[in-house]
Amino acid sequence: MNYPALIEAQNLVQVGDIAGAEHALATLAETQGDQALVAALDEFPAKDLLAIIREYDSSKESLVNLLVTPEQFAQAVVLEKRYKDLTHEQLRGMINSVIFREGADAAEFLYEIAEVEGGYDSLADYLQDRTQMVEHFYRYATFDLYEYGDENKTQAIDDDLLSLTRDTETRASAIDRANVEDHDWMEVTYILRYELPEIFREVLMKLRARYQVYLRNLQNDEFAEGAVAESTEEDEDEVGAPKKNTDDGDDDDEESAL
Repeated sequence: MNYPALIEAQNLVQVGDIAGAEHALATLAETQGDQALVAALDEFPAKDLLAIIREYDSSKESLVNLLVTPEQFAQAVVLEKRYKDLTHEQLRGMINSVIFREGADAAEFLYEIAEVEGGYDSLADYLQDRTQMVEHFYRYATFDLYEYGDENKTQAIDDDLLSLTRDTETRASAIDRANVEDHDWMEVTYILRYELPEIFREVLMKLRARYQVYLRNLQNDEFAEGAVAESTEEDEDEVGAPKKNTDDGDDDDEESAL
């Protein structure tokens, strides 16, 4: 590494001092300029960059989050699965804090994430808890699960997801986007659907596959619970049943001795 600040930051990450590592990088930008930090981050290990970015605190400004490039960010994001955060809360907060920063092109960041190996899985992780609403948005262009529920209203379009491309996809209006500008999962879904339809197609296919696995596991769990309940009822029936009368009419030894 050509920058002593990078060595210092990496050492601080290794000992768990994330705030100190971020400060070391911020000092580099303050002394040599923002572009120096951007260039230096190309040499900074992605796993260490991830350790800093995922500690984002909305109450304070992070210079690293403000300057990291889409390519650098994408390399870090795909490593987030190593933390085994099943809720993906940190992943969502981290992505939101960077791609929706002032002046950023969110679509460019999402595109670069998809370009990295494991990127589609990261985007699916980001949206996993919203699978049904993402599916509904694909079919009805709304996140309201109750809209178009009436049979007299417009029905869901035929599922033609495999042929969804930029050439076949219609552009949504700016007014439509204004309705979903939450700087969160709805806006990400909108951008993927209308600006990056090929990526949206792959992500939704992954979400569908995961949802089917979830339903099968749920069904298996319910079946197992039913089997246990049935077995318990049978055991209770056996315990409550009257004991078989084995008295053959003969007196026992004590009575015969009398």
